[in-house]
Amino acid sequence: MFGGSFFFSGVAVGELPPLTIVVSRVGLAAIALHIFVRLNGISFLTYGKHWRDFAGMGLLNNAIPFSLIVWGQTHIASGLASILNATTPIFTVVVAHYLISDERMTANRVIGVLLGFGGVAIMIGPELLTGLGEDLLAQLAILGAALSYGFASVFGRRFKRLGVPPVVVATGQVTASTLILLPLCLWAEQPWTLPLPGTGTILSVIALALLSTAFAYILFFRILAAAGATNLSLVTLLVPVSAVLLGMLVLGESLDVTHFIGMGVIALGLTAIDGRAITVLTGGKSAVAE
Repeated sequence: MFGGSFFFSGVAVGELPPLTIVVSRVGLAAIALHIFVRLNGISFLTYGKHWRDFAGMGLLNNAIPFSLIVWGQTHIASGLASILNATTPIFTVVVAHYLISDERMTANRVIGVLLGFGGVAIMIGPELLTGLGEDLLAQLAILGAALSYGFASVFGRRFKRLGVPPVVVATGQVTASTLILLPLCLWAEQPWTLPLPGTGTILSVIALALLSTAFAYILFFRILAAAGATNLSLVTLLVPVSAVLLGMLVLGESLDVTHFIGMGVIALGLTAIDGRAITVLTGGKSAVAE
């Protein structure tokens, strides 16, 4: 789901400005999730007292990173953006180490994150790295988004303690981010003055909202509650993998040897950070058994 966001955004930035894309994404997602919550018999207003938490999550997990990434993609290639975004686990490991007592940094996690990032770089290919010194602000914007995601993963753990269902958290955060960004979008980009975009762009924005936001964040908060901030952040290492698969299915692209090598290195990184396979192989007690 998250891998598709780079694919769909890459289509949309050809005709729409960044904030218009982001507001359309979170706004449509908010409408869809409010309908979903209502159909499931949940009263969103019951959790209205947590509006500050929803606003904080919306800012860290939507408003800031979505805007930075989409703006960055107007200046650099989506592949390079996905490599830079794959630094999210690195930031999350560091942020979680200092802010969460039960997610301290370990050698396995550091090694695993570095392996995962290396696998992403291998799979995308060295040709994209040749432009690393260009469009510095755009690249810093993607790194800023990755850092924001790292803080969001840690901040979002509070909702389990507060007893807020994952679907309500998802609804609250996209609603808050819509309210935060809408006035800025109307002032800065005046979207009503833009020409009507093509069918491909409209469908891409709808897919961004429903697949890569509404449905993806329902899964996001379920996994956050079950697996923790660091494990959740590993999704960014799989974003380029899904981008390659989308290219195969939609654009007729093919995999080469470097893609398979990169996927293998990513798998090793995920295994190292998770740690359970290493525990079993070294004769320790399995975390699954515990």
